[in-house]
Amino acid sequence: MKRPTIADVARRAGVSKGAVSYALNGQPGVSEATRQRILAIATEIGFSPSSAARALSGATADAVGLALCRPARILGIEPFFMELISGVEAELSARSYALTLQVVADQEAEIAVYRRWWAERRVDGVLVCDLRTNDVRVPALEEWQLPAVVIGGPGHTGTLAHVWADDAAALAEAVEYLVALGHRRIARVGGLPSLLHTEIRTDAFAEVCGRLGLTDAATVWSDYTGEEGARATRRLLSSARRPTAVIYDNDVMAIAGLAVAQEMGLGVPADLSIVAWDDSPLCQLVHPPLTALGRDIPAYGAHAARQLLAVIAGESVRGFQDETAHLTPRGSTAPPRVR
Repeated sequence: MKRPTIADVARRAGVSKGAVSYALNGQPGVSEATRQRILAIATEIGFSPSSAARALSGATADAVGLALCRPARILGIEPFFMELISGVEAELSARSYALTLQVVADQEAEIAVYRRWWAERRVDGVLVCDLRTNDVRVPALEEWQLPAVVIGGPGHTGTLAHVWADDAAALAEAVEYLVALGHRRIARVGGLPSLLHTEIRTDAFAEVCGRLGLTDAATVWSDYTGEEGARATRRLLSSARRPTAVIYDNDVMAIAGLAVAQEMGLGVPADLSIVAWDDSPLCQLVHPPLTALGRDIPAYGAHAARQLLAVIAGESVRGFQDETAHLTPRGSTAPPRVR
């Protein structure tokens, strides 16, 4: 589907392009009923006078859009997105592109934002985060032929270019390390279960634990916040056969889990080993410092931005596999205490 034009509005309204121009710009020359009908049609198909002006000038927006369907309170405390955006910004600014960022409530609102940005020529392309299985955003972007790069995968990206990392391999490394230390009861506090990368990690955790004969392995889900991460940790540590090690899907939940363990009188790592996903300065500032799976997140963002600029330029771009996160052992992991 191409961007709507003034001719599209005129054709649907059954009037001339001049009449559409009069109506949209508030000028005399059309009846009030006709003006309202034209305005309604323009709104319905996503056409605006500003987009018409940009189209006539042949100008590009020199901007890339990023809509994030996450509560603003989470974005403010999670280092991952701040580092990702810093990498995107660094790559875009070097090419004299701007980043247009908007936080939305749900996928429906996100799709509406993409449609408005594209129709009004506010962006030349978009980055898509938090991919889901059978994600409804993918066919919408394909239909509009809006240049896009998905940050996530592999799979479920349709014909869209994507940048991804092997989360399954990283999770396997973490579990195998804990097993090598002697742990047999390992739990995981996952992120939002609707996200594809959470699903990939959950499947990988189940696979590696089954392969290594860990019958007490369990995953509980959270929402990446410290509050929910703490609640999940309390449930795990209050169970009859509490785990001796927990892997968290982000650093914020891992730090909250560390506080809960200390609150419940458990020593880390003597009674509980903790591993965080996405290493950050926060992981190194707490005591003990957290063992973490880490990679260069700003570089990840820069690679995604570079791929999108290539798509905008008309180059053929498909998938790009970024580096796999690797484990950095620190003071939060050790062999389990013999009980």
